[in-house]
Amino acid sequence: MERKALFVATVGGFASQFELSNIKILRKMGYEVHSAANFNDPVYLGKERELNDLGVIRHQIVIEKSPFMLKANAKALAQLTNIIKKEDISLVHCHTPVGGVIGRMAAALCVSKHPTVIYTAHGFHFYKGSPFINWLFYYNIERVMAHLTDCLITINEEDYYAAQNFKLRKRGIVCKIPGEGIRKEAFKQVTEEEKERLRDKYHIDRDAYFILSVGELSGNKNHRMIIEHMPDIIQAIPDKKVLYGICGEGFFHEELSALVREMKLEDNVVLFGYREDVADLLSCADCFLFPSIREGLGMAALEALASGIPVIASDNRGTREYMKNGVNGFVCNPFSPQEFVEAIKRIQQMTSEEKKCLIENGQKSIIPFSIDNSQACMKEIYQKMDARISERKLEIQIVKCGKGNECKDLHI
Repeated sequence: MERKALFVATVGGFASQFELSNIKILRKMGYEVHSAANFNDPVYLGKERELNDLGVIRHQIVIEKSPFMLKANAKALAQLTNIIKKEDISLVHCHTPVGGVIGRMAAALCVSKHPTVIYTAHGFHFYKGSPFINWLFYYNIERVMAHLTDCLITINEEDYYAAQNFKLRKRGIVCKIPGEGIRKEAFKQVTEEEKERLRDKYHIDRDAYFILSVGELSGNKNHRMIIEHMPDIIQAIPDKKVLYGICGEGFFHEELSALVREMKLEDNVVLFGYREDVADLLSCADCFLFPSIREGLGMAALEALASGIPVIASDNRGTREYMKNGVNGFVCNPFSPQEFVEAIKRIQQMTSEEKKCLIENGQKSIIPFSIDNSQACMKEIYQKMDARISERKLEIQIVKCGKGNECKDLHI
């Protein structure tokens, strides 16, 4: 019988945006793949056709991103439990903090099915320097949930070492992978002629100094700080028109739009919304800003490095995996706008040779984060978990034989 795997996340589109390569691995291993999320909250759009082509079966649940939406999340727990039982799910792979909690609780409630559980932490909400409340709340939740986990996957060194302190299920393992992996062929440096063509396509002045950010419009991504200090950035580059573009959608869209209007920056700041052509917009950019306060890894910055765009990033546990100040870009305090202004000025004033060196170093630094490396790690993890599923099915068969009875059909 075909085994079944279930991906759990809070928002619709998460599987299509971040899990396609993992879904393909499981399909090749013979799994039927299911995805459960709140598809009425489609933060990540597109690629649904690819899910359909892979035969992914979707289940709408009322799960919410906030852990304090107790009524909705309690209902989601009941829905997930029912899905696992009804579909006879063997493997549950959870993502996002609330998805990780609800998914693991649902799997634990399905005692008779005893599914194997994987949780990918895309960046714990507790980290060095985070508020005490984060450690009190999120750390203790993750510590308790680890007891229900067969494999806990992390994507940075700090989280990996933190997870070593958790007690997982019997023979549970903690792994570190290089994120979802970069497809280098999708993000590459273009010629000046191609850059000009793309700028014409997007109506970006060829002579403008174009700065780009990519990320969900949320407080953590810190776009507001950059917009508030756009006058300083404009002043730092007096001989060019400065344009700041942000690719992404989210709860802060209206707030940021209002801020742009209030500061009369309509000619200098563009909210592009969710885009599937980020690679082309990156190719138009003179530099990339990544001002996030917290990142698990930060694939957007890695994609910019792969595209040959100078990167200015915040100093956080995710960017520390690949950013080296002054070597492949510049690293700034996420709460110091002046550091970002100075870094932008430094890049704008670099000689051609200095910029070439920075870009080459940046492209070298993304090699460990290739899709091939990520897929190799995930294939090994899935194979280990698949073996565990076989062992558990064997144990269940033995129990079903009954006390003192022989099971002649069972071969060990």
